Parts: sequence; C-alpha cells; structure tokens
Amino acid sequence: MKIINRQQSTHSIVRWGYSLFLLLTITACALGPDYRRPEVKVAEHYRIPHAEGESIANLPWWELFQDKVLQQLIQQALQENKDLKRAIASIEEHQARLSIARMDFAPQLETNINAPVIGRMGGFPFPGFATPFNYFGQVNLNWEIDIWGRIRRSTQAALAELIAQEANRRAIVLSLVGAVAQSYFDLLQLDKQLDLAQQVLYSWEESVAISVAQLQQGLISKLENDQFQAERANAAARVAALGREMVQKENELSLLLGKSPSSLLRGSPINEQWLSPEIPAGLPSELLDRRPDILRDEQVLVAATARIGATKAARLPRISLTGFLGVASPSLSNLLLSNSQFGVGGLGLAAPILNARALGYEQKAVEAQAKQALARYEQTILIAFKEVEDALVAIRTVKDQYKAQQEQVKALQSALQIADLRYQGGITSYVDVLLAKRSLFDAETALASTQRFHLVALVQLYKALGGGWVP
Repeated sequence: MKIINRQQSTHSIVRWGYSLFLLLTITACALGPDYRRPEVKVAEHYRIPHAEGESIANLPWWELFQDKVLQQLIQQALQENKDLKRAIASIEEHQARLSIARMDFAPQLETNINAPVIGRMGGFPFPGFATPFNYFGQVNLNWEIDIWGRIRRSTQAALAELIAQEANRRAIVLSLVGAVAQSYFDLLQLDKQLDLAQQVLYSWEESVAISVAQLQQGLISKLENDQFQAERANAAARVAALGREMVQKENELSLLLGKSPSSLLRGSPINEQWLSPEIPAGLPSELLDRRPDILRDEQVLVAATARIGATKAARLPRISLTGFLGVASPSLSNLLLSNSQFGVGGLGLAAPILNARALGYEQKAVEAQAKQALARYEQTILIAFKEVEDALVAIRTVKDQYKAQQEQVKALQSALQIADLRYQGGITSYVDVLLAKRSLFDAETALASTQRFHLVALVQLYKALGGGWVP
C-alpha cells in the first residue's frame, strides 16, 4: 500500500474512481426480470347493457352528489378522516425511503477524529505515526460500483412502492367519498322511515283512544280493543328502534368525518335526491388505468419483480472504490502540518461465502412474493369487473322495482280510503282499516328503502368505475 500526500490522493482517487465508475456502469447489466404488465383478457363491453357516452366516473364527486349538505360532509371527511391522514403519512414515509435508496448511488463518506485521554498507542508501521498520545482525523470513502444492478433494482422497488402508496391514498379517497355518501343516504332513509313510523304511531294512539271509549259503551269487544293496543305498542317499538338506528348511523358518519359522535345536518329528503337519467359506464379496458386499487396492486407487483433482481445481485461479489484521507500527529499543535497528512486509495471486494445459501433462500422467498403479488393483481381486476357488473344490474333493475312500488303505494292509499269509508258507514269493522294502514305503512317503508338502494347503487357504480379522481 502506497503512502501519498493529500493533494495527490484527492485528485488521483476521484479521477481514477470516476473513470472506473463510468466504465463499469456502461458495461454493467441489471440482473433479474424486467417488469412487463401481465396480459389481461378484457371484454369489449360490459355484460349488462348501459347508456353510451363518457363514463360517469369522469364526473367529480361534487357534480355527482348535488346535495349541498352532502358535499360539505364529504369535504370535511377529506380534510379530517384519520385513515386518509395515515395514508398521506405513509406516502411521506416512502418518499423518504426512496431518497435513502437513491443515496446508494453516491459515495459514502465517514469522518472520525480521535484524541488521547489515557494510555498509549503504539505499533504503527508507517513513518510519521508517533507511538505516544496520537491525535488524528480521518475521512473514509466507500463507493459501491453497481455492476449487477443491485442498487438500481432496489431503487426501482422503492419507487414502485411509493407509487403504490399514492394509489392507495386515491383508493382511500374514493372509498371515503362513497362511504360518506352511502351513510348519508342511509340516514335520509331512516329519516323518512321514522317520519312514517311516527305518523302511524299517532294514528294508532287516536284509534286506541276511540276504542277505549267504544269499549266502555259496549260497542266493541275486549278482543278488538286489545288488537288496537297491540298495534299501538308495535308502532311505538318501531319508532324507538328507528330512533336508535338513526343515532348509530350519525355516530358512524361522524367517525368518517373524523370527529366525535354528534347530530348531523340534513339536506334534501331522500325522495328529492338528484339521480342521473342516464348512467354511462364507459369501456371495461378503462378500469385497468382508472381504478386506484388495480394501479396499487400493479405497483406492488412491479416492486416485487425488482426485488428479485436485487436479491440475485446480492449473491454476487460487490466491488467498491475505497479510500481515506487523514492527518496524524503526536501533538495537537502539529496536527495540520504537511508532514502529518496521509491518504490511501484502492478497490474493495466483498463476496458472500458462509451466507450464500441463506441468500439463495432469500431469492426464492422474493420470487414467491412476486407470485403472490401477481395473483393479488389478477384477483383485484376480477373483483373490479364483478363490482361494475353488480352495480349496473342493480341500477338497471331498481328502476322497474321503484316504479312498481310507487303504483303499489297509490293502490294501498286508495284501499285505505275505501276501508275507512266502509267502516264509517258501518259496513265493516275497524279491523279492515287496521289491515289497510299496516299494508300502506309497509309499502311506504319499502319505497323509501328502494329510493335509498337506487342512490347507493349509483354510489357503488361510481366507486367500482374508479371515479372521483384524475389519473
């Protein structure tokens, strides 16, 4: 090993090292497979017919959900939801990890300074190193030449993982918008059902008061009065149950909003919510580049593929450019004199020996992880198409269902009027009125449920298509 002065060492090491680095980089190859998107068979059209035109997924959520209160709730959720904040923090973490991976391309410099406290240092073979009480400072250089592409593959993996986290954030945004909208529509449905139930309860309370008077006058039997009492109690229980469900739904929605449980404002009632007359879904092939969960799982596959190359490269020798510059002196006052300077440069070689078998198993483990990532990616695509088809068939059939239930409600309203007139005319008993009221209440409740289902189906389709964000 040759002793050189500081100026010589600096220029020689850097010039020689840079030339060697360029040579090895040009001739080097990155081990492992290069990522290619798996071939996925995609149908030209969805199974369920739908309106032609630009996909509804291209609409921003504030145009799809036109209830002002709902828009405010969604905006609050996007600002305060804790799962979304965690996803954003995860992106910041992976940005830092990518920077760490990229730093492996640069030389690694370390410095140390030593001064004696007690004892002696002896046995140095080089001139200029005094034996007693040595003061010295040193800068160490280590620059790995990425011949096999280990650093490049690790950087590729880190970048893919960062992109995956960003796609995951978008997936959470889309899921959050859908969850807030669905919970809000659930709440509007409960409002409608509770209003109906309270009307029914008020009606039964009037009927009970009448039946008690009629029982005292001997106009009806005890059995008939008990029937009135039972129906009133059933209506009261229904009101209590709906009130409980409403509070629980408000608590659920408050959690999505990132705040403590509280009462929430309402906008338009459920029967006045805007519904698009046409629901275009676009082309199936658009899902692969639109749905954030598909993009996320693809980037996980990209990272896993890159890790294979990194593990293969780890099994081969590492070549590094090494060197150090320093000063040494038996006294602090002479530390910066010219004769106290020294420098050494050379090549370092590190190769796995005893851990070679373990590295082989590590490669097999990473290859298995890539297979898992591929299966998960393909499964996510299948789930995506299934969710779109389910939402399309729900929207297609719910319209006919809603129309039929509207006709049912009108018919039962007419039947209740006729039953009441017949009772007042003494033709039938009040039991017929009771039965008509119950049937109408059940039909109106079912109609409100169908209105909510129609809105939720629209939300599900929007979510399934990957709407709400720009690729």
